[in-house]
Amino acid sequence: MKRILLFLATNMAIVLVLSITMRILGVEPYLTAQGLNLTSLLIFAAVMGFGGSLISLAISKWMAKKSMGVQVIETPSNSTEFWLVETVKKYAADAGIGMPEVGIFPSPEVNAFATGMNRNNALVAVSAGLLSTMTRQEAEAVIGHEIAHVANGDMVTLALIQGVVNTFVMFLSRVIGHTVDRVVFKNERGHGPAYFVTMIVAELVLGILASIIVMWFSRQREFRADRGGASLAGKQAMISALERLNSLHPAPLPEKMAAFGISGGGASGLKRLFMTHPPLEERIAALRAVQSFD
Repeated sequence: MKRILLFLATNMAIVLVLSITMRILGVEPYLTAQGLNLTSLLIFAAVMGFGGSLISLAISKWMAKKSMGVQVIETPSNSTEFWLVETVKKYAADAGIGMPEVGIFPSPEVNAFATGMNRNNALVAVSAGLLSTMTRQEAEAVIGHEIAHVANGDMVTLALIQGVVNTFVMFLSRVIGHTVDRVVFKNERGHGPAYFVTMIVAELVLGILASIIVMWFSRQREFRADRGGASLAGKQAMISALERLNSLHPAPLPEKMAAFGISGGGASGLKRLFMTHPPLEERIAALRAVQSFD
């Protein structure tokens, strides 16, 4: 979904800004005359890694509103807006969370998202395309799916997982850079160019590997949100909504759009490791196999 892409992009940008700022200020507490202080390095990496992730989470709702042009419904102006607000209100109460903000964003694509750092102060938004394309029953199932994301605390969990992987990417890349600088290039004082080049390359490689973990979690949470949507709107309604999404996108979405919609995109081979969403066929099959939503 688009919120995932926004979150990850914001997280990367913040971590980069923090890293550059710390370097300009000369704050490198993990570097001593004897080499790396691993304890200091781990603390430094954790502060930087979780800092970027948690800041991204804190501004996720604001970023989503601004980047997607969400018009928050303060007072419903027509029957569709009234139905939308009442549906969110009902499902939020059923899920045991606070009433989210409700909005509509101008997109012809069938899309919806929920975001926010607090399950009792979230944002649920649907596209104009969803409201004009889907039946009320199908749209209610999609709303239930998004409410389930909020109730499951998925954005908070994503932030924590991203913070952990950020930490270890930063930690290990510096250890690798230091080792190459000392062992291969025999640099015994400070850090030479080999350290910085190796560290950057290691960060890129480890970052790609770390993203596989984040994407795996993203796929698992879609199955859970489907079950949550089914428990709120009805199993058949959720299946019908997924089938409608599948019929609207019979071919894989362009790669750059894969993380934007509720349906995600299709991939095979190694690309499957980087999918934000499982294939719709798998989600439908998994939902059909569920016997109870207790």
